[in-house]
Amino acid sequence: MQKTLKQQAQQYEPPKTKNIADLEKVSVDVGIVEKKYKEGTEDEFSVNVIVVNDEDYRVPDSVLKNLKVILESKPSLKYFKVVRTGEGMKTTYTIVPLD
Repeated sequence: MQKTLKQQAQQYEPPKTKNIADLEKVSVDVGIVEKKYKEGTEDEFSVNVIVVNDEDYRVPDSVLKNLKVILESKPSLKYFKVVRTGEGMKTTYTIVPLD
């Protein structure tokens, strides 16, 4: 049976990119790509994204910066966790090395 527009609208979930802090454990060897949004408009922007279990997780620049510092002192690091505190522009990310 065909759905109505109303039924489809009520069930609609917009695509959403999660945050790396939503993961319990992240491998330093996971692939990362730059993903563009609103391409071709004046609102165009891009974010770094990792894909885990077919879901996109945004990787803030501050996470990359902090992970670089940790890897310089511990190049053998395999896994880490990201802890997010605050909201909006006051969000901070802390990298917790795991082994």
